[in-house]
Amino acid sequence: MMVQLSAVRKAFGARVLIDAATWQVQPGDRVGFCGPNGTGKTTILRMMAGLDEPDAGVITRSSGLTVGYLPQEGLTFSGRTLFKEASEAFDVLLAVQREMRDLEARLGNTAIPETEHDQMLERYSDAQEIFRDRGGYDIESKVTAVLQGLGFKRGQFNHPCETFSGGWQMRIALAKLLLRDPRLLLLDEPTNHLDLEARNWLEDYLLSYSHALVLVSHDRFFLDAVATSIVEIGLRKLTTYQGGYSAYLIEREARLERLREQKRRQDEDVARMRTFIDRFRYQATKAAQVQSRVKLLDKIIPIEIPPERKRVHFLFPGCARSGRAVIELKDVRKIYGDLTVFDSANVLIERGDRVALVGPNGAGKSTLMRILAGVEIPDSGERVKGTNLVAQYFAQDEAARLDNTLTVYDTLAAGSPVHMIPAIRNILGGFLFSGDDIYKRVAVLSGGERTRLAVARMLLRPSNTLFLDEPTNHLDIDSTNVLLDALVDYGGTLIFVSHDRYFVDRLSSKVLEIGSGNAELYPGTYEEFRLRNVERTQPPVLPASTKTRALSKPATSAASHRRNQADVRRQERQKQALKTRISELEQRIGDREVSVQQLEAEIASPDFYSDAATAQDTISRHQTLMWEVGDLMNQWETLQNQASEQTETS
Repeated sequence: MMVQLSAVRKAFGARVLIDAATWQVQPGDRVGFCGPNGTGKTTILRMMAGLDEPDAGVITRSSGLTVGYLPQEGLTFSGRTLFKEASEAFDVLLAVQREMRDLEARLGNTAIPETEHDQMLERYSDAQEIFRDRGGYDIESKVTAVLQGLGFKRGQFNHPCETFSGGWQMRIALAKLLLRDPRLLLLDEPTNHLDLEARNWLEDYLLSYSHALVLVSHDRFFLDAVATSIVEIGLRKLTTYQGGYSAYLIEREARLERLREQKRRQDEDVARMRTFIDRFRYQATKAAQVQSRVKLLDKIIPIEIPPERKRVHFLFPGCARSGRAVIELKDVRKIYGDLTVFDSANVLIERGDRVALVGPNGAGKSTLMRILAGVEIPDSGERVKGTNLVAQYFAQDEAARLDNTLTVYDTLAAGSPVHMIPAIRNILGGFLFSGDDIYKRVAVLSGGERTRLAVARMLLRPSNTLFLDEPTNHLDIDSTNVLLDALVDYGGTLIFVSHDRYFVDRLSSKVLEIGSGNAELYPGTYEEFRLRNVERTQPPVLPASTKTRALSKPATSAASHRRNQADVRRQERQKQALKTRISELEQRIGDREVSVQQLEAEIASPDFYSDAATAQDTISRHQTLMWEVGDLMNQWETLQNQASEQTETS
C-alpha cells in the first residue's frame, strides 16, 4: 500500500464531494479518475499530495513515499534558463556535484595538512561513487530527452524560463516532475497544454513508468492507452473498474443496469409495504404486522442511481450545399517579424473533407486556420473561396467573445434559425446547463461553462463549413462526446485543430501537417498518418545506456506487456471505431431518408403552395437533405472499403 483513504469525507459548504470513501493505491497501479466536472477529481489528487486535508477520515502514506503532483495550471518559473530549471529535478545530485567541484579545488591546495587532505580525498571518492551510481553523469542526456520529447527545441534550452508562455510553463513543470521520478505520480490533465506529438511521447513514456500513476484526463484515448483501472467519482463514492476507459464504459453500463433493476425491485417492495400499512393501519388484528412493516421501511436504505448522462441528437440547421472546391490557398506566405510561418503553402479543401490540422505547438496551426477561415490575410499568395461557402469559425478564445450581458438561453436564441428554437433547451441540457442555469448571465459563468456555451451556440448556426480551433479545451468527456456526436452527424466540410486523440481519430478523414513553413495534406486517418511518418516525426528517445532509474527504465517485461496490450487495444479501438462510424452513417442516412419522405408528403399536399414563404423553405430543406444523403452515401462507401481492407489484413 502506498496511499490509503479511510472513511474520507470532503465537502465545500453544503456540497459533499465524497463521504466515507475508502480506497488505496498499490505499487505499480495506473489509475484514471473519471467523473463529470465538479465531482472532486482534482480535490482528491490534492489530498493525496498532502496539499488539502479531508474534513473527516484519514489518508495514510507509506514511509519514504515520494509524491509528484502536476496541477492543471498556475505554475510559473523564472530566474533560470530552461535547461537549468529542468536540471533542478536532480537537486540532490547537483549538490553532490557542487561538493565534488569544491573538493577538487581544495585538493589542489598544497597548504592543506596531509591528514585533512586524505579525509578530503576519501570524501571525494565517496561523493564520486554516489554521483556515478545515481546517474549523475547522465543528467544532461536525461534532461535533453525529456525536454525534446515535450516539444522544446535545443535552441530554446538557454532561454530564460520567464520568456515562455503559460502552456509552455506547464510543460516545464511536467518535465521536472518526470525527471524527479517520484514513486507516486499524480497528474491533473497532463495533456491540456500538449500538442499531439508531445502527447504521444508522454503516452509512450508513461507506459514505461515503473512506479504508481494516478491521473485525471478528458482525453479518453490517453486514458485507454495508459490506465489499467478507472476510478469513477460519483454519488459521493469511489468505484473502481478494471481495464481502460473503453472497458469502464461497458462495465459501468452493466453495473448501472443491475442498479436500476435493484432499484425497481426495492421500489416495488416499498410500495407493497406502504399499501399494506395504509390498508390495515387501524385494524387491531393487523397491528403487529403493520408495525413490523413500519420498522422494515425505516431500515431500508434507498438505492441511489447516478443521473442519466444526457445524449443529444439533433439535425443541424439546413444550409445550401457548397461547391466542390471549398477553400484553396495558393503560394500563401505569412511572416511575423523574423519568423516565417508559411513560405509557400498550397492547400485545397474539398466538399465533405474532414481535415485535422496537426503539427507541433508554434508551427502555425492556428495561423493557417485563421487564413483558411478568412479571418487573417496572408502577406502574399491567394485565398480562393468556393461557391456557396457558408462558414463558421470557432477560435481558441471563442468563449471570451460571448456577450456577458446575455443569459445562457438568450445567447443561444440570438441568431439561431426560428425552427431550431425548440431544440435550445435540449442542447443546453446536453452541455450540462439545466434548470435555472439557463437564466444565468454569461458574466458569472466559469471558463469551462463559457466554453460549453460557445460550442452549443456554434451548433445552432447554419453552415456548410466549420473551422474549429481547439473546441474541446475545458470540456469534460461527457461534453466532448456531445460535441463529437454532433460533428459526426454534420453533413458539411470540417477543418479542425484538436489535441484530443479520440476526437481526432473519430472525425478526421484527412490530415494537414503543418511545419517547416509548409502545409502538406495526407489522405486517411490520423493513425494512418502517424504510422506512415513515425520514423520522421518520432521525437528523440534516450539511448539504452542512459535509461537509468531517474528517467525511463530499461524495458521490463511488465512495460513491454503494457505496450503490447496498448497496441492491441488501439487496433481493437480502430476497428470498433470504424464499425461505429459505419453504423452511425447508416442511422443518419435512414434518418435523412425519413425526413425526406415526410417533406415529400408535405410537398404533395394540395394546399402546399398556399403559403409561398413556407413552401420555399420546405423545398430548400428537402434539397439540402437530398444533398446530405448523397454525401453520406459517399462517406459510407469509403468506410465500407476501409473495413474490407482491415478484414483482409487482419
